[in-house]
Amino acid sequence: MKIAVGTKNPAKLQAVTLAFEKMGYNATITGVNVPSDVSDQPFSDDETVRGAINRATAALAAGAYDFGIGLEGGVVDTKYGMMLSNWCAIVSPQEPVSLGGGVRMLLPETIAAEVRQGRELGHVIDDWAGRHDVAKGEGTIGILTHGHITRSAMFRDAVICAFSPFALRGDNA
Repeated sequence: MKIAVGTKNPAKLQAVTLAFEKMGYNATITGVNVPSDVSDQPFSDDETVRGAINRATAALAAGAYDFGIGLEGGVVDTKYGMMLSNWCAIVSPQEPVSLGGGVRMLLPETIAAEVRQGRELGHVIDDWAGRHDVAKGEGTIGILTHGHITRSAMFRDAVICAFSPFALRGDNA
């Protein structure tokens, strides 16, 4: 099975690898740089899903692949506060898009306030945690859960959810 993932981000590529290993598939996974065509900081589930779909579609079109996968993280402001959000979109040449969502958690208000002012969450969490490129490693979820859930693990589950309809139909190219 040949899979194109619409990113070169190591945490996201690891998530896809972990998901397909857990599901028992032998897959060749290739990261390709493609645009999300949404803002750098998606601010709703709709925008985050659109980014994931755009990445999946562009990744599939980048070569001879069985599936294209797009992973996109975002935030959603709710009446309870700002929530961390993440989505996976998977497309194949024969089937429409399939979606899977991941873990959500409430962001500390000090972080949410900066994101509301226009800063990208990745930059805010880098400053907040005193680290660099958190988004390419444990992610905001990893920092806030003290490593109990990492960005790769969070996206892994979203990938499994999004791939499940293909697995049920036996689409294991």
